[in-house]
Amino acid sequence: MKVYLGLGTNIGSKKDNLTRAIDLLSLALGKCAALSQFIETAPWGFESSNTFLNCAAAFDTMLSPLELLSATQHIEREMGRTQKSHNGIYHDRIIDIDILLIEDTVIESGRLTVPHPLMHKRTFVLEPLCQIAPDAMHPAIGKSIRELLEELLENEPNITKG
Repeated sequence: MKVYLGLGTNIGSKKDNLTRAIDLLSLALGKCAALSQFIETAPWGFESSNTFLNCAAAFDTMLSPLELLSATQHIEREMGRTQKSHNGIYHDRIIDIDILLIEDTVIESGRLTVPHPLMHKRTFVLEPLCQIAPDAMHPAIGKSIRELLEELLENEPNITKG
């Protein structure tokens, strides 16, 4: 199945962090089918002097959604991420791997929500995802990634592209 992931990092050697995460994901999930450009963005949801480097990647994988979640969390820990955000409080991180889309699947459970519940509100997610999958549909909203990005940029005139 086709899965789309969002990756971000804002500490350490950011380009190396993303490259290593993609390599580890390729080993765990299967070959990377598409990779966006790396884009530099401001922190979202918290204050930090460290900018982020973000990208989106597509993989064809045989893993189930929960196996995919376990694999991404294992890679985050392997790369040195010791804590996730809690109660919406974000912080600097060596790597963040979010499951954005799993084909046209909608999952709402205590462990996993797909599509990612905030992806349609984040240019740092939609911009790189639009580079690799502009026509992919958000199954809960019924709009393409391109449409979601265009709407977000129209409604948030102060947002600048990565």
